[in-house]
Parts: sequence; C-alpha cells; structure tokens
Amino acid sequence: WDASGRYFMVAANASNKVAAVDTKTGKLAALVETAKIPHPGRGANFVHPEFGPVWSTGHLGDAVVSLISTASDDPKFAKYKANNWQVLQQLQLRRRRIRLINTHPPS
Repeated sequence: WDASGRYFMVAANASNKVAAVDTKTGKLAALVETAKIPHPGRGANFVHPEFGPVWSTGHLGDAVVSLISTASDDPKFAKYKANNWQVLQQLQLRRRRIRLINTHPPS
C-alpha cells in the first residue's frame, strides 16, 4: 500500500514492473517499469526531501532499491504531481539480498 492507503502496490516481478491499483476506483492507476524482479513484499513509504511521497521496494537477486513517486490528494504534495508513478531513484546497495525494507519515522 502507498502511505495514503488508497493505492495497492504490487510487484509484477515476472515482467519487472510494479502495478498501482486505485482502490477507490478499482482501476489500474499505473504500471511502473522497474529494475529486474521487484520484491513482492510490502515495501516502505516515506516522504523524500526532494521527491515527496515515495514507495520503495528492493529487487530479488539484485542489490538495488527503487523509489517510486506515489500520488497524493494532500495539497502539500501538489508540487510533486508531475513525478507520480515514476522511478525517481535507484539506490545501489552493498549486498544482493533484500529481505525487508522498513522506515523508522520517530528516528
């Protein structure tokens, strides 16, 4: 899920894509091309200082985390709308295996 709880994010890992399903309309909101084999887990949501609200996921067998900009109805995130449903950054990691991605908001 994205941070708003409106969009269900699911990896279509056989096609190297992430699907965003709008649960309000019941329709596919976006199909985002990603690096090889996006992780089918829940990912993590946070507000990136440069890109606004993002959903992040690791990739099976690859040492990369993709940051995907998500849509938001919140007016404070309106300036990021042009980036919605795009991979904005791919973070290279030292290790290949990514089990879980978590955020720690109070830290």
